[in-house]
Amino acid sequence: MSSSQPYRVIISGGGTGGHIYPAIAIADALRRIAPQTEIMFVGAKGRMEMQKVPEAGYHIEGLWISGLQRRLTLDNLAFPLKVISSVARATALVKEFKPHAVVGVGGYASGPLVFAATRQGIPGLLQEQNGYAGLTNKLLAKYVKKICVAYPGMENYFPANKLVFTGNPVRKDILQAQQLRREGLSFFGFREDLKTLLIIGGSLGARTINQSILEGLEELQAQRVQVLWQTGKVYYDALNESTKHLQGDRLRIMPFIKEMPLAYGAADVVVSRAGALSISELCLAARPSILVPSPNVAEDHQTKNALNLVKENAAVLVRDVQAHEALVREALALLHDEARKQELSQHIARLGKPNAAENIANEIISLIA
Repeated sequence: MSSSQPYRVIISGGGTGGHIYPAIAIADALRRIAPQTEIMFVGAKGRMEMQKVPEAGYHIEGLWISGLQRRLTLDNLAFPLKVISSVARATALVKEFKPHAVVGVGGYASGPLVFAATRQGIPGLLQEQNGYAGLTNKLLAKYVKKICVAYPGMENYFPANKLVFTGNPVRKDILQAQQLRREGLSFFGFREDLKTLLIIGGSLGARTINQSILEGLEELQAQRVQVLWQTGKVYYDALNESTKHLQGDRLRIMPFIKEMPLAYGAADVVVSRAGALSISELCLAARPSILVPSPNVAEDHQTKNALNLVKENAAVLVRDVQAHEALVREALALLHDEARKQELSQHIARLGKPNAAENIANEIISLIA
């Protein structure tokens, strides 16, 4: 099949921004390489992909699927029924859309879809964002032709002959961040002669980071640090109320930041969780970073992600249990250490994979052609 003919591709998965935004980046890359490509997304009903994917301009279908909880719940009792229902619906979607290839990016919905499609003879590809393989991708590995990964050592989880080292796909506009300092500061109403700290806890926010920043906010203000703080939607109202007396020219608090290239551009230092998407963006934005891995993830994979950067002298690690005592102190020290900031910036930039989305798109096309 030549690239002048329309490919049909289903991209499945989601649940968090760490799955959704790479999936959208892959879709965008497919459209750049083969503009006539027809793309369908398949997600889990009630999850954030059902909103974010249409906002990016793509059609999405939802499956009645969710993960198993660690305690006995009605959802757990309904899980077998959900799996059967989702596989049946996924099978119907594949028969209707007739894709030339399917892609799983992790998350609940990718399991039924990739299983149903590969059972019908459709070639499949997985994209694993983390340095630790998610359960869904591990279960699907035997059914697909290729597995695109972002970290070395993934042969511990997947067949080595299927692995392709591509890096994680992120939005192309993140590459512009290094040239957007003045524009970013102006956009958020900050001054050019003061240091700026960007706090991002992932698309859903991060309780420990938020509490640690709240406890140290007066110290940050006393040292005239400008703070751009993405709290996450769940935490925003309470934090906005409790910081009203401090809000002004040096504090911007937001539930979610859509203008991330401008935010990275404005930042002298970034405090972030260590999700795969966040790390990939930080590498491309080349920002000095303090990583606070979430302890509430499978096999502590965020710590593994962070340590991959620390061993390259490309980031500072503050463990979640240390954050209340150490996070603001480390942030202030780094903000005022120009040599260390430059060193971290140079080293993290070397780890960036700016063509990851195109590389994955070409791997998908190679399954079809």
